[in-house]
Amino acid sequence: MFFNSLRLAMRSTLANKMRSFLTMLGIIIGVMSVIILVSIAQSTTSSITNAISSMGSDLLTVSVTDEDITLDLDDFMTLADYDGIAGVAPYLTVSSTARSGSTYTSVSAVGVTGDYMEIAGSDLESGRGIVASDLEWRTYTAVIGSGVAGDLFESYDVIGKTFKMSGHTFTVVGLLSESGSSNDSQILIPLTTAQRIADSTAITSAYVQATSTNTVDIAQAQAEYQMLLLTRDEDSYDVYNMSELLDTLDDVMSTLSLMLGGIAAISLLVGGIGIMNIMLVSVAERTREIGIRKAIGARRSHIMMQFLIEACVLSILGGLIGLGLSALGLQIFGMIADMTIAIEWRAAIIALLFCVVIGVAFGSYPAAKASKMTPIEALQRN
Repeated sequence: MFFNSLRLAMRSTLANKMRSFLTMLGIIIGVMSVIILVSIAQSTTSSITNAISSMGSDLLTVSVTDEDITLDLDDFMTLADYDGIAGVAPYLTVSSTARSGSTYTSVSAVGVTGDYMEIAGSDLESGRGIVASDLEWRTYTAVIGSGVAGDLFESYDVIGKTFKMSGHTFTVVGLLSESGSSNDSQILIPLTTAQRIADSTAITSAYVQATSTNTVDIAQAQAEYQMLLLTRDEDSYDVYNMSELLDTLDDVMSTLSLMLGGIAAISLLVGGIGIMNIMLVSVAERTREIGIRKAIGARRSHIMMQFLIEACVLSILGGLIGLGLSALGLQIFGMIADMTIAIEWRAAIIALLFCVVIGVAFGSYPAAKASKMTPIEALQRN
């Protein structure tokens, strides 16, 4: 009985292709919205998490949050005097545009010291990093990420090549290994050169490396104490370890994914209303069929199952089409955004299960209405 009802439901769906498609459109859009939004959020979270994790669990981030407080390189280097701290890497970020020939790209130029790459966990693909002589002479040398290399030169053979940034010509001396994170779009330059470009010696951030993963809490306490001595205000700075950053990021992105999924799920409910509406129309159009089937012995449960299955077929087909279009949409978005975005299968499965629930919930009333008709009533209405 079930398979016969399924066959009839498929025949009814294919017999009215345009009406069926328009009915499924709300479900298709809803499923696409849920899967695409949640997948992008999760892929972004994964990318940021990988970037933070690659730095190591023994790393702290120290930053000044009060614009009225100015610290310089020597101030930050006092953190290295504590026995729980193995190294300090102050840095200064300058947003800029890099140009090579007629090619432009927006970049994050980070002024660093010679210890930055080792402490931050950045690896070289080729060339060298920023060294002490670069800082001493304020040279216009740069270590670029793989994304910048691709954008500016369309090649990874970049050592010795030049580009313009902030009115100066920089020479590439190193290429960072591809990480799949925002670091691929970074340009590392000498800290003193960045200060010249920014026309300021002020530094607001630094990476601090603990002597081991077991002494991170000690290093954090020592860093907080020294920052309090430097700023005289416990509300003017932040000290985070990577575990705290990952936990905070996970909480924020989980909430964001839930909100995005919930907003997109409203489209599924709208699609369900569309299914109920078209099923009521279908019941009105097929009263003669209902009357004849009742007259030859069809039970109420048979009629109800028939229309319920038809509603579920529309809902599930819409969900599957939405899943396919989501995969295509994510591929296109990934190519445009130059990032890898995988389908969040948990969201996809939940969305498809929700389609089944919608089919049953919004198909129940039309199915019940059809099943309650008596043969005489159905034939008279027709």
